[in-house]
Amino acid sequence: MKKIRWGVIGSAGIAKRSVIPGIQQSETGEVTAIASRTLEKAQQTAKELNIPTAYGSYEELLEDPNIDSVYIPLPNHLHKEWTIRAAQAGKHVLCEKPLAINAEEAREMAEACDVAGVVFAEAFMYRYHPRYKMIREVIQSGEIGELRGLYANFTFNNAGDMGNVRYKKEWGGGSLYDVGVYPISAARMLLEQEPQAATVHALFSEAHGDVDMMAAGILEFNHGVALTFDCGMWAAGRNVLEVIGTEGRIEVPSAFVVHQDQQDNFIVTTKEGSREVEVPKLNQYSLQADALGRSILYGEALPYPASDAILNMKVLDACLTSARERRRVELTMEGIRK
Repeated sequence: MKKIRWGVIGSAGIAKRSVIPGIQQSETGEVTAIASRTLEKAQQTAKELNIPTAYGSYEELLEDPNIDSVYIPLPNHLHKEWTIRAAQAGKHVLCEKPLAINAEEAREMAEACDVAGVVFAEAFMYRYHPRYKMIREVIQSGEIGELRGLYANFTFNNAGDMGNVRYKKEWGGGSLYDVGVYPISAARMLLEQEPQAATVHALFSEAHGDVDMMAAGILEFNHGVALTFDCGMWAAGRNVLEVIGTEGRIEVPSAFVVHQDQQDNFIVTTKEGSREVEVPKLNQYSLQADALGRSILYGEALPYPASDAILNMKVLDACLTSARERRRVELTMEGIRK
């Protein structure tokens, strides 16, 4: 089988810890090069992860004719520039979430990739694990009745790391950008619709660059269904999703972090009792890489195209506007209603 030759632009922790090993374990891909701001750093990471080629600049990697696709784990404010530059160099792109700083940037990125004829996707790894297909099947079966609401959270405490890029407002820092996008994307995916309005209250910390260190909100969907969520970078760790129906509920104890070596099952509870649904032990990062690989190699449709990422950014824009301006923000297909 022909393999997609991946280049990695940047040596962020998520790349080294999860995405690069995931690509290396995938069926369709191999990591052939990595670039960092210094050659020394790139060489160190390449040695640690057994990557053949290291570059001391991002431009050099994009000029490499032996690279088919790039993964971009750079700080959020650099996603647009390097996605567009990669597309113009003829490289397919997997860009770390959140895709951009706002929906307009996301749209520009998608258009550039479309013009260049390259595959483009946002790196929401959890969606590629079959667990969520299984959850949707339970919902669609009617076992828990009619949907009444979703509850989700994603929090961690990293507030002591004062130099963290997540605390730079102008770089797209804040908990909504970093982890709030997970509950938002999950609700849109499970409900298969877009929210009509967003209301978010947040803790903005002057000590952390005035970014939202904690946020809690509600997204209004059709038929009176809502997502109630919270996210934070200054709170005890949580990562849970609950789907409530008229006749039962689904609990996902580890909703967005799937451990390949653990059994991250979910629980269905009805009046008949509770049952634990066993899910396969799979590497969600490898599954993500293979989805792009099959699209590049065989023209298979991406399960989550760039249009989905633009819509998710629209919702995030509304959440940020609501939190900053302390008001309910209505959404339209065109964008935020003033």
